[in-house]
Amino acid sequence: MADADSSSPSVPAPAPLSAKNENLTPIGSKISELNESRAELLNRIQSLKQDLQNWRSKLDTQVNTYRSELSELKKSLNVEVEHLRTEFQELRTTLQQQQEDVTTSLRNLGLQDVSVDNNETRHQHPAEISEKEDAGEATKEGCGSTEEKGNEAGN
Repeated sequence: MADADSSSPSVPAPAPLSAKNENLTPIGSKISELNESRAELLNRIQSLKQDLQNWRSKLDTQVNTYRSELSELKKSLNVEVEHLRTEFQELRTTLQQQQEDVTTSLRNLGLQDVSVDNNETRHQHPAEISEKEDAGEATKEGCGSTEEKGNEAGN
């Protein structure tokens, strides 16, 4: 049995040189294909990086533009709000002045201010209040027609 073990080769016989060259040729071509593929991928990565940088630049420009527009709109809105506040204050002052003028005119005509009537009403009996309110409404209606005539004459 020792003869059988020694006769069977445990190491494969070396292949001839031409067979090694044939095996190296496909490996060499695969390496060159992989190198080409790697170069294409690197170029694509560089292109994508450039696209990303351009996109970020455009995005930054848009953001700055929108911020600027929003700032201008905010300033414009604040100016408009301040203008409206001023107008409302002027209207309030004008209305108060007109109210004072009407009150003065009514006093000059001999009519009492409504607030004076209200103070007197609070201290009276409920039955007397309804009688005075009826009388007050009649007086107001009479004044209303006088004011209307005055307004018509003024127009």
